[in-house]
Amino acid sequence: MKKKKKVKMIYVYIAIIVVLFGFIFVLNNNGKVNALYNKPVSELNPATRALLDDPNYQNIILPDELDKMVADKEDFFVYLFASDCPHCRYTTPQLMPLADELGIDLPQFNLREFPTYFAKYNVEYTPTLAYFKDGVQVDKLEGGLAEEGTTAGYSLDDFREFFNKHAGAEAQ
Repeated sequence: MKKKKKVKMIYVYIAIIVVLFGFIFVLNNNGKVNALYNKPVSELNPATRALLDDPNYQNIILPDELDKMVADKEDFFVYLFASDCPHCRYTTPQLMPLADELGIDLPQFNLREFPTYFAKYNVEYTPTLAYFKDGVQVDKLEGGLAEEGTTAGYSLDDFREFFNKHAGAEAQ
């Protein structure tokens, strides 16, 4: 009987140690500030957390940066997306290489993390590719790439034309 009790106590001690290590791990990871969003990972939307290591979502800008570009009356493109948007997840992996190919800096703004910007920039659908001239939004493509078997959405050539239409304006 004593032997069974000792074995049982060993299991209890092991369980306590596992729980403590798990608790320490959770505390350490939840308090980490993410470099892209400048806030603790635990405060990010779960869909955003899933994209943190995705190479297609690394050119993130924050509200202060976007607001400064507007206030400084800059000419720029911005890709407004929502981390939980299936159309964004389909479009982004094709759009970012296109922007790179054309030599366009395309900052990405996650509306799921900063939802007040939906209204601020009159965004009804994600993704939205917007162009700002002198800090004012002058044009946008609202919606993503047309997925196979559908007619709703844009082609990659539509995005290319949008970039080319405004890229010359940026250089002026």
